[in-house]
Amino acid sequence: MARDVRLLPKAHLHLHFTGSMRPETLLELADLHGVHLPEALTSGHPPKLRATDERGWFRFQRLYDSARSCLRTAEDIQRLVREAAEEDARDGSGWLEIQVDPTSYAPRLGGLIPTMEIILDAVESASRETGVGMAVIVAANRMKHPLDARTLARLAVRYADRGVVGFGLSNDERRGLARDFDRAFAIAREGGLLAAPHGGELAGPSSVRDCLDDLHAGRVGHGVRAAEDPRLLRKLAERQITCEVCPASNVALGVYEKPEDVPLRTLFDAGVPMALGADDPLLFGSRLAAQYEIARDFHAFTDEELAELARQSVRGSAAPQDVRDRLLSGIDDWLALPA
Repeated sequence: MARDVRLLPKAHLHLHFTGSMRPETLLELADLHGVHLPEALTSGHPPKLRATDERGWFRFQRLYDSARSCLRTAEDIQRLVREAAEEDARDGSGWLEIQVDPTSYAPRLGGLIPTMEIILDAVESASRETGVGMAVIVAANRMKHPLDARTLARLAVRYADRGVVGFGLSNDERRGLARDFDRAFAIAREGGLLAAPHGGELAGPSSVRDCLDDLHAGRVGHGVRAAEDPRLLRKLAERQITCEVCPASNVALGVYEKPEDVPLRTLFDAGVPMALGADDPLLFGSRLAAQYEIARDFHAFTDEELAELARQSVRGSAAPQDVRDRLLSGIDDWLALPA
């Protein structure tokens, strides 16, 4: 009998805000606010997705936007964050960094600053109620103008003492050059925030290299396509840049055909630190513990290797030292359990 991966303490570093929603919560909020959802979100099964072409990515984005339109009040935000923390607690996460672009919610919540206040209050409450340490990564949208990203970077820095720990860049990495956002990332880094842009998912290794060279990334969202470039793998390993790898998401979006095609073993054996993440459970149908089960079931990761993945997630996080120590100690305790 293998040890239960839900009992393995870990950090969750790649979870998007709306995408963290429970499917039943989405249906309840849509009903409450009179939002008509596409059938793909109401069937009770994860939607069939494929984002390797522009039409597929547009469909994914349209579904995400439909779900996001159901978040209209401070109470909706509080519920979303609390439930995300509850799900993470159930999966063994002791630290969660949730990623959000506040501009998407600001029109309904009174503007950017009130939106950030609502989100951070919700994070503080959910952390207190569930015991899961939580922080926020503010993410700019690379489909929008780089000046918008600078505004968000300043906003993120303003709340660095209230639970914002990083600055990201999401959406279709095939659009917009990373270097166009270099000033926004400089603002964030100068304000003490971790640079954690997406790269190396829908686009190849050069996208990861751009994150490192142009945005001085301390962590890379996804990063899996680095496996195609041995020199880049060495660079990531030497600098100990954590890649936030989301296996179920990679397969759902068609980056890889099957779970066994995701290059977990290639990255791990090259010494590249990884933090497994669920990305958007609402759309991909699986949460954090399931990613560790993919590593075990499809890549033959032993319990010792799964424990090392969990350690890498903790080391790659922005968690305070006492939380890190507690989680790392818990990982050793998990390994001491009878298999």
